[in-house]
Amino acid sequence: MTDDHAQGQRDGLRLALATLAAEEAKWSALLGQSPSGRTNANRQVRHKTLQVAQKRVETVLNRLTPKGGKEMSVELASALDKVGL
Repeated sequence: MTDDHAQGQRDGLRLALATLAAEEAKWSALLGQSPSGRTNANRQVRHKTLQVAQKRVETVLNRLTPKGGKEMSVELASALDKVGL
Protein backbone atom coordinates (compact mmCIF):
# COMPACT_ATOMS: atom_id res chain seq x y z
CA MET A 1 0.00 0.00 0.00
CA THR A 2 1.43 3.39 -0.97
CA ASP A 3 1.64 6.33 1.39
CA ASP A 4 -0.89 8.30 -0.67
CA HIS A 5 -3.36 5.43 -0.55
CA ALA A 6 -2.92 5.00 3.20
CA GLN A 7 -3.34 8.73 3.76
CA GLY A 8 -6.49 8.67 1.62
CA GLN A 9 -7.88 5.86 3.72
CA ARG A 10 -7.23 7.78 6.90
CA ASP A 11 -8.77 10.94 5.42
CA GLY A 12 -11.87 8.95 4.50
CA LEU A 13 -12.12 7.55 8.00
CA ARG A 14 -11.77 11.04 9.49
CA LEU A 15 -14.57 12.27 7.23
CA ALA A 16 -16.74 9.34 8.29
CA LEU A 17 -15.96 10.11 11.91
CA ALA A 18 -16.96 13.76 11.49
CA THR A 19 -20.20 12.72 9.78
CA LEU A 20 -21.04 10.26 12.55
CA ALA A 21 -20.32 12.90 15.18
CA ALA A 22 -22.69 15.34 13.48
CA GLU A 23 -25.45 12.73 13.24
CA GLU A 24 -24.90 11.70 16.86
CA ALA A 25 -25.22 15.32 17.98
CA LYS A 26 -28.45 15.70 16.00
CA TRP A 27 -30.04 12.66 17.61
CA SER A 28 -28.70 13.60 21.04
CA ALA A 29 -30.68 16.84 20.86
CA LEU A 30 -33.87 14.93 20.06
CA LEU A 31 -33.66 12.43 22.92
CA GLY A 32 -36.73 12.56 25.14
CA GLN A 33 -38.41 15.33 23.13
CA SER A 34 -41.31 13.30 21.74
CA PRO A 35 -44.50 12.63 23.72
CA SER A 36 -44.42 9.09 22.27
CA GLY A 37 -42.48 6.55 24.27
CA ARG A 38 -41.90 4.42 21.18
CA THR A 39 -40.39 7.35 19.28
CA ASN A 40 -38.13 8.18 22.22
CA ALA A 41 -36.99 4.55 22.44
CA ASN A 42 -36.22 4.49 18.70
CA ARG A 43 -34.22 7.71 19.05
CA GLN A 44 -32.22 6.25 21.94
CA VAL A 45 -31.41 3.15 19.91
CA ARG A 46 -30.34 5.24 16.91
CA HIS A 47 -28.22 7.48 19.15
CA LYS A 48 -26.48 4.50 20.74
CA THR A 49 -25.91 2.91 17.32
CA LEU A 50 -24.19 6.07 16.11
CA GLN A 51 -22.01 6.16 19.23
CA VAL A 52 -20.92 2.55 18.67
CA ALA A 53 -20.21 3.20 14.98
CA GLN A 54 -18.18 6.28 15.91
CA LYS A 55 -16.09 4.27 18.37
CA ARG A 56 -15.46 1.54 15.78
CA VAL A 57 -14.30 4.05 13.17
CA GLU A 58 -11.98 5.63 15.76
CA THR A 59 -10.51 2.19 16.47
CA VAL A 60 -9.86 1.49 12.78
CA LEU A 61 -8.36 4.96 12.33
CA ASN A 62 -6.02 4.41 15.29
CA ARG A 63 -4.87 1.11 13.81
CA LEU A 64 -4.08 2.74 10.46
CA THR A 65 -2.35 5.78 11.94
CA PRO A 66 1.45 5.63 11.81
CA LYS A 67 3.17 5.64 15.16
CA GLY A 68 4.75 9.02 15.76
CA GLY A 69 3.19 12.19 17.11
CA LYS A 70 4.50 14.82 14.70
CA GLU A 71 3.48 13.14 11.42
CA MET A 72 -0.04 12.65 12.67
CA SER A 73 -0.61 16.27 13.63
CA VAL A 74 0.50 17.58 10.22
CA GLU A 75 -1.56 14.96 8.40
CA LEU A 76 -4.59 15.58 10.60
CA ALA A 77 -4.37 19.33 10.08
CA SER A 78 -4.27 18.95 6.31
CA ALA A 79 -7.19 16.51 6.33
CA LEU A 80 -9.27 18.83 8.50
CA ASP A 81 -8.48 21.74 6.15
CA LYS A 82 -9.68 19.68 3.20
CA VAL A 83 -12.93 18.83 4.95
CA GLY A 84 -13.39 22.39 6.17
CA LEU A 85 -13.36 21.71 9.90
